[in-house]
Amino acid sequence: MVEIFNNIRKVHRFIEPCDELADHIEFFSESTPPFPLDSFDQKEVPQFKSVKMFPSYTPTFWINLGTPYYLTVANKQYLIKETDDILVLRDTSVEKFKQPTDHIFTVKFLPGGLEAILGINQLSLIGQVINLNTILPPAFLQKIKQPLCFEERMAMMQHFLLARFKNKSKDHYLQFVHDCIENYDSADMQLNTSEMAEKMFVTSKTINRYFNKVVGTSPKNYFTILRTRTALTAYVNQKGLFTPFDFGYYDMSHFYKDVVKFTGQKLTANSIK
Repeated sequence: MVEIFNNIRKVHRFIEPCDELADHIEFFSESTPPFPLDSFDQKEVPQFKSVKMFPSYTPTFWINLGTPYYLTVANKQYLIKETDDILVLRDTSVEKFKQPTDHIFTVKFLPGGLEAILGINQLSLIGQVINLNTILPPAFLQKIKQPLCFEERMAMMQHFLLARFKNKSKDHYLQFVHDCIENYDSADMQLNTSEMAEKMFVTSKTINRYFNKVVGTSPKNYFTILRTRTALTAYVNQKGLFTPFDFGYYDMSHFYKDVVKFTGQKLTANSIK
């Protein structure tokens, strides 16, 4: 199963963060816990061996509530044990190999969100799988992993993050990057780096420095990823109504080129289910 091309949300539940954290966290989620084989119709459950996710530069907590699984990051495979909880930046493609007993609680931060809340710069996470015990108190992680419902687990995590966030002062670099991303979205993703720099009253060199410091990549690369993710999602969801001009593309050929560069695969009828 491939992100965007296939609906990976079918096997997850999602809750959006409270307003105070909405600028820094995209969502809390939990994969569907395993059920006894005779408790439901197997035909209703999506059957797939792995989930492939594309780059997004969104730091993500993966707290393991189930059994061991394998994860491939930047072409390197990791065994995530039952007791392992991890942090992944998703600066490259990530593929998780699914097991019937999978059960994972996830916190997906927006670019710069981890630094805004916990003071951890995501630049240090590039190309790595980080042990979450080095980021969050081990005793707190054990509480999260207790047999709770999704809503209870989410509320506990949100309360913890809110407490840390309230003690953080606003950072100029973080606010600048956040404002750039908002401006890019409000301009229908049609601004290049020079135009964005002009809009923000800085030089192109400055905006590049800020993005590399906060996000871990250039504004050009990040905006290309953001635009391609957004446009491809719209294309998959409503192909008949899709027009590339709504996302700043010159034509369909321009859009197709970015999709191949971003996903490594072409848009075909077989790739979208």
